[in-house]
Amino acid sequence: MSSTIAKRYVKALLKDSDTKTISDICEKLYTISTAYSDEKFISIIQSSDVSKDDKVSLVLSFVDGDEKLTNFIKLVADNKRLNIIPDVVSELKQEIAVLTNSYTGVVYTNNELNDADLKSIQDKFASKFGVELALTQDVGNYDGIKVDIDGLGVEIGFSKDKLKSQMIDHILKAV
Repeated sequence: MSSTIAKRYVKALLKDSDTKTISDICEKLYTISTAYSDEKFISIIQSSDVSKDDKVSLVLSFVDGDEKLTNFIKLVADNKRLNIIPDVVSELKQEIAVLTNSYTGVVYTNNELNDADLKSIQDKFASKFGVELALTQDVGNYDGIKVDIDGLGVEIGFSKDKLKSQMIDHILKAV
């Protein structure tokens, strides 16, 4: 539900704004949203003992707010929705990606890829989808390789376990 509400606020932010202004606001909101990982901050934001103006001052103290950002924070506070700022940042990043046609993605592997291989994968996906793409690596325990591109809804993977199970199924069907 908070995602739906956040989309409405993002739509309002995007109205009559250029990409640079929206990117600046998104960066500042991201700085604010990092504070939401602190339990003390959340307790202050959710407290009924703290006045709305004090909450707005606290939130704006993380960044030097321009008029549009200040008005946005005040509007969100008036509607008692300061807790959706991280959702607004997430939705805003997706909208900026669509506007600028640039996306980020993650390559999951169990072995680290060299820079040339990562660049090759990045270039092939970028040309395939006609977008600007930046890929990062997440080396973990994924037995294979998987590419996940947020915003485009693309997830492509190759797993050794899945290949084994498909080969067993194929052999059993042949017998």
